[in-house]
Amino acid sequence: MEVILKEDILTLGYKDDVVNVKKGYARNFLIPQGKAIIASESAKKVLAENQKQRAHKLAQIKADAQAIADKMEGVTLTIGAKTSSSGTIFGSVTNIQVADMLKEKGFEVDRKLILIKDAVKEVGSYKAILKLHKEVSVEIPFEVVAE
Repeated sequence: MEVILKEDILTLGYKDDVVNVKKGYARNFLIPQGKAIIASESAKKVLAENQKQRAHKLAQIKADAQAIADKMEGVTLTIGAKTSSSGTIFGSVTNIQVADMLKEKGFEVDRKLILIKDAVKEVGSYKAILKLHKEVSVEIPFEVVAE
């Protein structure tokens, strides 16, 4: 079933993307939550007209995201966590801790834009991906150390 996304969904797509999803996912979650609409012919025409009118604004948003990405290029983070004697973390490091550390460095970033692929449950070096725009993303290396 084709739907048009009304907001960014990290695992599915970005706002105004036309994506194929299973009927149950669309009817039971996306549409009732207001996250998508059915991609009928008239809805696609309205979407095309809206995108044409917003092209300049979207270019400015992408330029702003690229500027932020350029500033963050050399940033590395160190996150302290309580650990056992073997180096295993009590709990795990999540995107919330990464967002808090970025805030301390002077970058105000929504935690929903930060993606950590693997579970961080041990002391070591990891990478987080910050998706600022659908075409602009930054890898931020961070190290987890024992407190």
